[in-house]
Amino acid sequence: MKAFQRFLLVLGIAAVLTGVVWVSPWGYLVKGVRLTYLIGQKSANYLDYKGFDTREIANDPSKVTPLVTLEGASAAALSEGLVAMLGKTESGAFLVFRNDTLVCEKYFEPVDGLVPTNSFSMAKTITCLLVEQAIERGEISSWDEPVRKFLPWVGAVKDVDGYRNEALEENARGLTLRHLITMTAGLAWNESYVSPFGITAKAYYGSDIEATMRKVPVVVKPGEVFEYQSGATQLLGLVLEQVTGKHLAELASERIWKPLGAEAPATWSLDKENGRELNFCCFNARARDFGRLGLMVMHHGDGMIDSGFLAMAQRPFVSANHPEAPRSLNYGHSFWLGEVDGVKFSYFQGLKGQYIVLIPSRGMVVVRTGNGIERDADGGKVYACVKTYVSEAMKLFGR
Repeated sequence: MKAFQRFLLVLGIAAVLTGVVWVSPWGYLVKGVRLTYLIGQKSANYLDYKGFDTREIANDPSKVTPLVTLEGASAAALSEGLVAMLGKTESGAFLVFRNDTLVCEKYFEPVDGLVPTNSFSMAKTITCLLVEQAIERGEISSWDEPVRKFLPWVGAVKDVDGYRNEALEENARGLTLRHLITMTAGLAWNESYVSPFGITAKAYYGSDIEATMRKVPVVVKPGEVFEYQSGATQLLGLVLEQVTGKHLAELASERIWKPLGAEAPATWSLDKENGRELNFCCFNARARDFGRLGLMVMHHGDGMIDSGFLAMAQRPFVSANHPEAPRSLNYGHSFWLGEVDGVKFSYFQGLKGQYIVLIPSRGMVVVRTGNGIERDADGGKVYACVKTYVSEAMKLFGR
């Protein structure tokens, strides 16, 4: 009986502590713990959308674009090095397209061809495409529009330790959509995926993404420094919602997913039930449909996106502040840029190694989803794993 009483006491204390945390500024930690540690994970994972509220991105089942698939694609032989890397990084899917034909299609438990996975930050590039479409439709004048034209509250944060209020206000007034998409926004945003108390965790697990963004100051003059920040892309999503009056999932369905001929609906994770899309991440879709997205970009937009913009977006961004050199050699307008074996490639990239890689000189698209990455010893921005996926895909299927 005493043991049972002690159990009830411990349970009661745990409930009280949970309640205290829930109503505190760290209430999001309850959700974070539930979706990580309580299911054996240390951080966000590529199947955790199941624990989020989501909004559907409808496809058109009557207009699915067929994928030409090479006979035996699912049985395609892989090199030892590629198999080792795919295993080491806990891969879910590995697809290779060459000349519009699916030549390799591999899945690894618990993922198969019908299981959606979380795009993580590949959604940033999808957001980029949606903003460009809004510009082409005249809903936004240009990438150089000030963010405050659409979100007057951006950067209206005062009394930040170490910064003059006048400088913060000047930075906020100078912030443009282009600064957001090229990761030169200068926000006070530490892109940490391991700190449970960091702003990235709060944005991911919190229940009011706009409230979180309203508290973010602009601490560095925009255009000066490349610093990858999820908050920058989230602001673009809020701009899109403002100018179109539509949820991002609805826009993605109308302007990308249906025209693309996606084979299945996707979903976008929300900050709460009927809330806002977490558009810095969390576009949940099948690997084959991620492949269709890559093929569309490879085909210069297929009439959905201006080809000139896509060409520019896949080059290093040169800031007007510093025309002498790019702010980053590996980042354009939301596209990552790399090179291996003398071959250049661009790619969508998400946390834990979500990739849609475009290799134009070989007519190839590589899709990889999973739950891990492998970095180079030198800490370079183009990870060892993506270089392996590209190099081995070209050796095996690029001839």
